[in-house]
Amino acid sequence: MTNNSIALIAGNGRFPIIFAQETHKQGRKITAIAIKEETSPELADCVDKIFWIGVGELKKVLDILVDERIKEVVMAGQIKAIRLFRGEAKPDSELSYILKAIKSRQPYIIFREVSKRLGKLGIRLLDSSTYLSHLLAEKGVITVVKPTAEQLEDIKFGKKIVRKIARLEIGQTVVVRDKVVLAVEAIEGTDQAIKRGGTLAKGAVVVKASKPRHDMRFDIPVIGPQTIKSMQAADARCLAIEAKKSLLIDRDQTIGLADNSGICIAAF
Repeated sequence: MTNNSIALIAGNGRFPIIFAQETHKQGRKITAIAIKEETSPELADCVDKIFWIGVGELKKVLDILVDERIKEVVMAGQIKAIRLFRGEAKPDSELSYILKAIKSRQPYIIFREVSKRLGKLGIRLLDSSTYLSHLLAEKGVITVVKPTAEQLEDIKFGKKIVRKIARLEIGQTVVVRDKVVLAVEAIEGTDQAIKRGGTLAKGAVVVKASKPRHDMRFDIPVIGPQTIKSMQAADARCLAIEAKKSLLIDRDQTIGLADNSGICIAAF
């Protein structure tokens, strides 16, 4: 008998928790597969069942899904890929097989192969915005604080750059000031890229976007209170995100933090 639960493969941050809360509102039960030293323990209170695994334990993920008779899966939240490079996590036999078979270890290639493996088991990987379409940013200025003419020029400049680096699978964020690139997101993630840019110049503009025809099943751009806190630490003044392709979580708190700090948020 098929389990009507939806499985949540949960990384770090608030995204998995928000997904669980919104999915429960739709009457779905949730079986979470959480990553040790990544996923917030708070998630356990938001799901019906939870399993904890280590980074790189793909076989355990597959075994859990099969044993629980789950047919639909969503991935939410990032996993620090740098842990694999530092040797903090050892890939199991399933993940090792995938890593040996692919030409590049870029996350989207790995996730695409994992999706194929799930498909062979009759399990479908869903769009990460499933049940969250109402949280996708609408086009326009989101905060009370409006972008200045100079910031609008930096947004226009940053959009061109970020789409190029996203297409090359380098990252989804650039930090710019006066049409000069201060930082480009790489494997370290958005928050660290913002902070790095802030060490070079204050008052920067952060532009975040995905590549054209981005696969919304994984690595969907997400902004929330932590993004604004990183901007506060970097003394950045404007955040530009992609409309209909970026999730704005904890909306009221995020906008409140931004307005109180004189930071504008705009979706293009």
